[in-house]
Amino acid sequence: MQDRTPRPEDLDPIERASVDELRALQLRRLQWSLRHAYDHVPQYRTMFDEVQAHPDDLREFADLARFPFTDKAVLRGNYPFGMFAVPREQVARLHASSGTTGRPTVVGYTRQDIRTWAELMARSIRASGGRRGDRVHIAYGYGLFTGGLGAHYGAEELGCTVIPMSGGMTERQVMLIKDFEPDVIMVTPSYMLAIVDEMRRQGLDPRGTSLAVGIFGAEPWTRDLRDEIEQQLDIHALDIYGLSEVMGPGVATECVETKDGLHVWEDHFYPEIIDPLTGEVLPDGETGELVFTSLSKQAMPVVRYRTRDLTRLLPGTARPMRRIEKITGRTDDMIILRGVNLFPTQIEELILRTPQLAPHFQCLLTREGRLDAMTVKVERRPGVEPVAAELAGRELARLVKNTIGVSVAVDVIAPDGVERSMGKMRRIVDQRPKD
Repeated sequence: MQDRTPRPEDLDPIERASVDELRALQLRRLQWSLRHAYDHVPQYRTMFDEVQAHPDDLREFADLARFPFTDKAVLRGNYPFGMFAVPREQVARLHASSGTTGRPTVVGYTRQDIRTWAELMARSIRASGGRRGDRVHIAYGYGLFTGGLGAHYGAEELGCTVIPMSGGMTERQVMLIKDFEPDVIMVTPSYMLAIVDEMRRQGLDPRGTSLAVGIFGAEPWTRDLRDEIEQQLDIHALDIYGLSEVMGPGVATECVETKDGLHVWEDHFYPEIIDPLTGEVLPDGETGELVFTSLSKQAMPVVRYRTRDLTRLLPGTARPMRRIEKITGRTDDMIILRGVNLFPTQIEELILRTPQLAPHFQCLLTREGRLDAMTVKVERRPGVEPVAAELAGRELARLVKNTIGVSVAVDVIAPDGVERSMGKMRRIVDQRPKD
């Protein structure tokens, strides 16, 4: 792999600041953000007053625990524009979630918000190994989803040449990677695997492309999958994190020189880890639910937004900002199977330990009598005979039982048997009857 470590002189001043300087900036911005939300968003004024918390009460970071949480229900209850803190004519852009489980969550940006987002995405791409002058192939979806346009504006801000491919049309993705010779690709990790499969179908060696860096986000993925992608493509595979309600992609990212967790851009977002059941703030180093308060957003500030993502906060290494571990699960994608808690990423890790199986899989949940059951539907790798694949399926079932502690069925199917996605992979298919 190429050495893609950014030069110290190319970093933003805050990336070279001391922790004390960073904390002082955070506290000033946190006090401003709480006041901005209280003064301009009626929902926040009501929520703050209900718990008798006033922006003037925040004198140190520990005081933030007095303020209420925000969640998707609050945002959906104020659909579409009730959480905005500026007049409508100052909102330069709208984005929204898919709304597959109800009303979408709508987010707005002022022109300054968009500039901030572009600057943070540029910082993230540079931290991941991208450089001015690189060609960046963007295969995140464009539109109301924040991934495509967030990556696009950030790459342009960094001074890169953008290839705005968007998602889908996998054959064309491969053609443009071959012909345009990009240095960086930004895409979901599951769709990167589909692109690799298409390269092989076309007789191309994935390790022989121009790509040097892959920036993968929008879904949880494991270190084992990072190793798989880096080995197959001979690139640096970096994780990027964000969510529309907080900004979009670029809230946190891995640094190419360490690849040891995602540094949160704490000059714009204040992270907390809480117990997902009690809401108690947990000390750094303990695993819990990630919560964010925005520090600089104008159009739509968020106060203690519950992401549902499970991780822990760790000290900074490549940057003074604290790190979060790779997100490997969410409180709302946790499967409880006969009293055992498991996440799709745990299944992915075990599949990647079984050489005959490909990391294309789904977890099918069914109900047998009064008991829930799960079948892991997974592809065999090309060239693996069905008999060997069947033995590998038995081995996977054994690994799940011994490692996670629950029995599952394994259905090994032919290559390309699992539905491909141009966006987030649908890892859980719940076929249980609705109670």
